[in-house]
Amino acid sequence: MSDLEAITAKVEAGERLARDDGLALADSTDLLAVGRLADLVRRRKHDLAAYYIVNTHVNYTNVCVNRCPLCAFARDPADADAYLLAPEEVVARAAPDVAAGATEIHVVGGLHPDVGLDYCIEMVGRLHEAFPAVSIQALTAVEVEHAARRAGTTVAEALAHLKEAGLTGLPGGGAEIFDPDVRRRICPRKMDADAWLAVHRQAHRLDLATNATMLYGHVERLEHRVDHLLALRDLQDETGGFQAFIPLAFHPEGTALAQDAARDGRTLAGPTAVEDLRMMALARLLLDNFDHIKAFWIMLTPDLAQVALRFGADDLDGTVVREEITHAAGARTPQALSVEDLKHLARAAGCEPVERDTLYRRIVRGPGAPGRGGTDWTRSDA
Repeated sequence: MSDLEAITAKVEAGERLARDDGLALADSTDLLAVGRLADLVRRRKHDLAAYYIVNTHVNYTNVCVNRCPLCAFARDPADADAYLLAPEEVVARAAPDVAAGATEIHVVGGLHPDVGLDYCIEMVGRLHEAFPAVSIQALTAVEVEHAARRAGTTVAEALAHLKEAGLTGLPGGGAEIFDPDVRRRICPRKMDADAWLAVHRQAHRLDLATNATMLYGHVERLEHRVDHLLALRDLQDETGGFQAFIPLAFHPEGTALAQDAARDGRTLAGPTAVEDLRMMALARLLLDNFDHIKAFWIMLTPDLAQVALRFGADDLDGTVVREEITHAAGARTPQALSVEDLKHLARAAGCEPVERDTLYRRIVRGPGAPGRGGTDWTRSDA
């Protein structure tokens, strides 16, 4: 019996896959067979529902003291295009999108040397005060740890203050690849894997919903991807607090990693479409305790995200409205998609579009709602 046949038997029986199974799937050249297995698991969990959200992104600063080689977005404080939004400016940027129907505000930024916990609490508090019905998904684990350290407090206390101010959950960025040797190459100043997992563990203890991510397609090997997924699976076994996993395809343009490769006569091209779909399927098959796998169209392109709906993904993310981080690294995708765009992608893939909020509660829109969804909406637990 081949590895893939043995894995197929396990998946069909509903058994948990082991590390060796993950390595075999990650290295398999039979993309369609791997995709079929992932689609089987996806259908068991969600049938053909394809989730999406009406959301908006705000990046409050592009200044970051870490200056990771994987990032094209970060700036130094003295750079001409460096910026830091005041909390009221964050509110002002989100306001038109909330008026048009956004149910989630997604806020992340860099590690600005002048931004601490007080700023973060004020920003979240002002957003919650201005838009009390809207979910605020803000701050990666890296930003939370940075804010807590600058305030001389613990991550637990920082998260408790942020939750009290109105924080719904953490978006999941900053995980990159957990392997320490890879991290030394791609993000040497960033918190290590244990610290990232510890922030999410603490968030889960406070009933803050979080997502998990992995940035793939740069210098890591297949075993690093598998081990990253298994570390996430272990924490989910412990806490059950992750909402979704989001595989993030590396975009090399403008990054120090790509520049270093070019100086050595190499090309760092990022993952291919085959890698993207295999990564999506691998995540769905290994992360048996995660309910949702997102195909983030910003990084994949809308067309490939649509195909990913049949390779294990059940969520297209959302309207987004503006996205700066991936576009700084050369993304050619649009800055936004409309609700009708997202519905079309889902239906053309043979799926049924379902609008959800940050916590995967269904959103019900009133008749004739304008724009990207309008303000006439309610949540349903059904």
